[in-house]
Amino acid sequence: MKSVLVFASGEGTNFEAIVEYFKGKEVKIELLCNVDGAGVIKRAKRLNINFYIVRFAQTFEFLKSKKYDLYVLAGYMRILPQGILDFGTFINIHPSLLPEFKGVDAIKRAFLSGKKETGVSVHYVNEEVDSGEIIAQQKCLIEPDMTLCDLEHKIHDIEHKLYPKVIEGLLR
Repeated sequence: MKSVLVFASGEGTNFEAIVEYFKGKEVKIELLCNVDGAGVIKRAKRLNINFYIVRFAQTFEFLKSKKYDLYVLAGYMRILPQGILDFGTFINIHPSLLPEFKGVDAIKRAFLSGKKETGVSVHYVNEEVDSGEIIAQQKCLIEPDMTLCDLEHKIHDIEHKLYPKVIEGLLR
């Protein structure tokens, strides 16, 4: 059985999409969260997924005692140092067509940019923000009558479908 550790700090919609995708498949998913009371913890409890609340400073020590086939960042709002990345393969999802709009507020920045399209990128993690080798991208049109909220929903729908498929491919 393959094992995945999802790192998340927020609400956990991508985490839930990943868990739902792998239900009934030979993949064990666990959660590492660095924020007490984050919405993702409530999701993990509801979905009956093992979770660990680990302060960022303790992440290295935690990972020394565990081994996973893949490490998946899903709204984990910290930059991982090389010492942590050396534990295995780390991937991240980002709501833009990288290298455009790296970092925070990518959807809003794309929306306000006047561009006609944006999208979602899945990439390997390195020590620089949203700079690792791109694994997969999917485009999303920014239509003239769209609101920012419409675009956010469209991007999240793409994320929830794309990320689990990329994870599955990497676990093969």
